[in-house]
Amino acid sequence: MPDSRATSRISRRWPLALVVLLGASLLWWLLSAKPEQGKAEGNSPWEGPVPVRLTEVGSGDFPIELKALGTVTALNTVNVRSRVDGELVKVLFEEGQLVKAGDLLAQIDPRPYQVALQQAEGTLAQNLAQLKNAEIDLARYQGLYAEDSIAKQTLDTQRALVGQYKGTVKSNQAAVAEARLNLDFTRIRAPIAGRLGLRQVDLGNLVRSSDSTPLVVITQVEPIAVNFTLPEKDLPPVLAKVRDGQKLRVEAWDRGERQLLAEGELHSLDNQIDLATGTVRLKARFANAGERLFPNQFVNVRLRVETRQQATLIPSAAVQFGARGTFVFVLAGDDKVEIRDIRVGASDGATSLVEEGVKVGERLVLEGTDKLKDGSQVQVIGNQPGALAQPQGQAEQKQDA
Repeated sequence: MPDSRATSRISRRWPLALVVLLGASLLWWLLSAKPEQGKAEGNSPWEGPVPVRLTEVGSGDFPIELKALGTVTALNTVNVRSRVDGELVKVLFEEGQLVKAGDLLAQIDPRPYQVALQQAEGTLAQNLAQLKNAEIDLARYQGLYAEDSIAKQTLDTQRALVGQYKGTVKSNQAAVAEARLNLDFTRIRAPIAGRLGLRQVDLGNLVRSSDSTPLVVITQVEPIAVNFTLPEKDLPPVLAKVRDGQKLRVEAWDRGERQLLAEGELHSLDNQIDLATGTVRLKARFANAGERLFPNQFVNVRLRVETRQQATLIPSAAVQFGARGTFVFVLAGDDKVEIRDIRVGASDGATSLVEEGVKVGERLVLEGTDKLKDGSQVQVIGNQPGALAQPQGQAEQKQDA
């Protein structure tokens, strides 16, 4: 006789198995019927037109620039030190002051050097008197020798004495000049025009000509230079322009390349390539009238090699990359797109110069390219004829102005 408890368990499992079977059947029906329904109604998202935004191929002047990281360097930097020893009795400048060459900056106690000058002048006067007396005696001896009244040895001795006094006088004159120069050195002047740094020595300190610490540092900031490097592969077009005598424009931008700091010209190139890095050093010079460039500041450098006139330009966002190379989606007839291979010549990040592949006036897909293929139907949801603006550098420059 079958166990009543086993029969009871089997009877309880049948409804549960029936519910699972019905649910699986319903799910299979939904999955198989929904695509057919979508096809019949034509509402499948992957079968309908792809929404895109368009831009238009334009033309304009496009600057071809080489970018590099540069360091602002003062054309001249001077550590102002005292040439003589003494007490610093006057400080006649303010920290950060703009000075001209020859401006008085400080004063060393001049009294010891005034005394030394007086001593040198006294010695000179004494020896001048002796020289004058010796010259009078020489003239007298020459007359006596002409009358054969003295021996020639006496005349020669007097001539030698006059020459000796003349040498002594010259030495005394040099001592006077040195004393006068040392006295002038007590007045410390700016050797170049530039901007002063922070004062390193305070009033009342004893300074010496051998001190390693300067009184102040002067840096020439107008004009100023920017040093930067370029890889050797970029050197030929730059070298050709320089050898031809052309002045290449250089722009200095801030770290974020959002603000144009200054415009200048390429001044010089190094005479060799660095074997370790494969780069060549260049120097640009800027007038820096507004002092927007600061010594040792890091800047982004743009060296303009040439400007292409009436070049074919497209937004860089429209350029696609794939296994076939560089291409764009061009809007053809019947709101369909075709893939067009292009050759990009240069780019500034926002705008690209196209050497071949598209013509001015053609419309390209700017947004929505990820769902497109050759011959895809598209729905234009908004054109951007203004998307093709000027090259990035020119646009930002006008915005700053």
